[in-house]
Amino acid sequence: MPMAERHSQRGQATVELIGALPMLLLAGLALLQLMLAGYTATLADGAVEAGAIAAAGGEDVEAAVRASLPGWERSRVEVSQTGGRVDVTLRPPSPFGFLSGALAVSESAWVRMPGG
Repeated sequence: MPMAERHSQRGQATVELIGALPMLLLAGLALLQLMLAGYTATLADGAVEAGAIAAAGGEDVEAAVRASLPGWERSRVEVSQTGGRVDVTLRPPSPFGFLSGALAVSESAWVRMPGG
């Protein structure tokens, strides 16, 4: 095989690698987003449980929910309480900002209110 032909094949592999890097990066970011959404679902489950326990004890539900979350997630939570129902909605962090709202996770819990 002539020397010039070997160099052109080596150059082709480099070009293919450079062309594939953006797709590998995009796939990695998509995987990261899925992991963040899953972790957010776990956090929402624990937060709604903390809110329900607070409601059953006659305490401040929103404060209990926020206290159960890591600091970076506290600004991404919505809490509502209607009677014995506690609802928590969390938006996951996202490398694609527009997806955060679309991937929001909601959890609900029902509790018997004190004196009820």
